[in-house]
Order: sequence, then structure tokens, then C-alpha cells
Amino acid sequence: MIELDKYQALGNDFLILVDADGTNPVDDDFVRRVCDRHRGVGADGLIWVTKDATGDADLTMVLRNADGGRAEMSGNGIRCLVRAAVAHGLVTGAEVAVATDAGIKRLWIKDEGVTVDMGRAELGPEREHSSPGWRQREVEMGNPHLVLLCPDPADVHVAELGPKLEQLRPGGMNVEFIAPGPGKDELKFRVWERGAGETRACGTGTCAAAAAAHAWGLVGTHVTVHNPGGDLDVEVGEDAVLLTGPVEFVARVAVEA
Repeated sequence: MIELDKYQALGNDFLILVDADGTNPVDDDFVRRVCDRHRGVGADGLIWVTKDATGDADLTMVLRNADGGRAEMSGNGIRCLVRAAVAHGLVTGAEVAVATDAGIKRLWIKDEGVTVDMGRAELGPEREHSSPGWRQREVEMGNPHLVLLCPDPADVHVAELGPKLEQLRPGGMNVEFIAPGPGKDELKFRVWERGAGETRACGTGTCAAAAAAHAWGLVGTHVTVHNPGGDLDVEVGEDAVLLTGPVEFVARVAVEA
């Protein structure tokens, strides 16, 4: 049997495999099986975490989306795994460094949630869009994003447009639909995640959306992004984007290997 912890951040849920020995006994089929919401435990992805062997960080993580594919980074996922690592005694203290496929990320555990330094947002050029009132640009947050400004994300057929836009880049990308409001320095937001579909929240997508909106002059440097599952706070800087939000433990389960 393999023991997994389930955590969620605004409905963006992950199965965490805390592997003190670093053996990583999972494969693509296992990930697809346990992440299946009808035949498995159900999750947007699975994260394997162990002590970092290089000495450059405290922990090492490997993220796999629900389809089994490996992903570079998840802002919500990394915040969840740090809570799990603390609960299992892999780390102590309020500051943690995690080695990811997108580089080393630093996190701070606070009373109001977990903050992660997501690194610099790399903004691509703005591109023309065929629909009036729409704008779009690619943003790199350690993983690829396409941010689309639209009149109202609530009116977008995300399940129809998301899969098409995801494939505009080889290997796929995450797709965000945003609009300013309802208040100052706030964004409405929906997301189609590569390998997971539409999710209740997305940390890297939230950061990409805030960075693009700031570049368009729609928001300031401190932004509240209204994900379908709840609010995430973003601080957009020239050299780093900070993401803060809540994390909740859901359950601990044992599954067949």
C-alpha cells in the first residue's frame, strides 16, 4: 500500500506522496488511477516530495498532472506540499526552499496561509485576437501560460476554447481568461490547466494573469485574483512574483500500489 495525503488550495486539490526514502514508487498509470475522480481518490495532480539530496534546497518535488504528464510547477501544489512536509517532519521552521523542475522556489509559512516566491514573470509580446475587446499574451511562470483579456470570464465557454488554445504551443500551455474587477486591483479569473482541464484555482495561472494585467495597466502591483474556488493575493515585482493563499488538509488515504 502507498500512503497519500490530500490537500486543497481553493479547490485546486493534490495528492501528496511524502517519500522520506526518495524511492518514488509511482508511474504515469498510478497517477492517472489515483487522480481519477470516479475510479480513484480524485485530484488535479499528484506531487512526490522528498528531502533534497543536493544540499541546494530543503525539499525536492516532482509534479504530475491528472493525466500522468509531468509538469514544471504549480503555485498551489507547492504550497500544499510544504504543509504536508511539515506535518510529516521533513522540514521545520517558517521558511522552506523547494527544488522544482522550474528551479528552486522559496516559501514562507504564515498564519494566513503560505507564500511562495514564484520567480520572475517573463512576458511575451501581445498578439492580435480575432474577437473585439479581447487581448492576449503569453507569460512564462516556470511553465507556459496564455492570458486572454475578455469582457467577462463567466461568459466564456472554457471547456470548448481551453483545449484548442492549449495546443497552440508544442507541449501545450495553460490558458487563463481574465477581466478587471469587481474592485480596484482585482481580477475575475477562470483557467484551463494543461493536463487537468478547468480547475477551481491555479497558482501559476493567477500569477501569470496578474503580471499580464499589470503590464496592460489594468491593476497595480498588489492584486487580488478571484479564482472560482476563492481569492489569491499576488504581489507583482520586477524580479519576483509573490503568491499567498490558504491551504487545507483534507484526508490521508492508503491505496494499492
